[in-house]
Amino acid sequence: MTKLLAQAFDKAAELPEDLQDHLARELPEEIEEESRWDATLAASLEKLERLAGRAAEEYRMGKNIKKGFDELVEIACEACSTLRCAGGY
Repeated sequence: MTKLLAQAFDKAAELPEDLQDHLARELPEEIEEESRWDATLAASLEKLERLAGRAAEEYRMGKNIKKGFDELVEIACEACSTLRCAGGY
């Protein structure tokens, strides 16, 4: 265990029991979510690298168009029927 994690647990030990129990329930879930995210990212890293390379090449060729956040969301909503933004994201 790292020194920082030990300090966090020492601090948590000072909390009332109900909050300690809450942390005890939440921490394993957070660790599991982090592990799933790491696995997802690792599985898609090659594809992300290809897309990044393509985006960099398009940038070098001057094919990019500057857009604001709202414009990008609108484009994404139009392109993806699963998004139900209706302007509210």
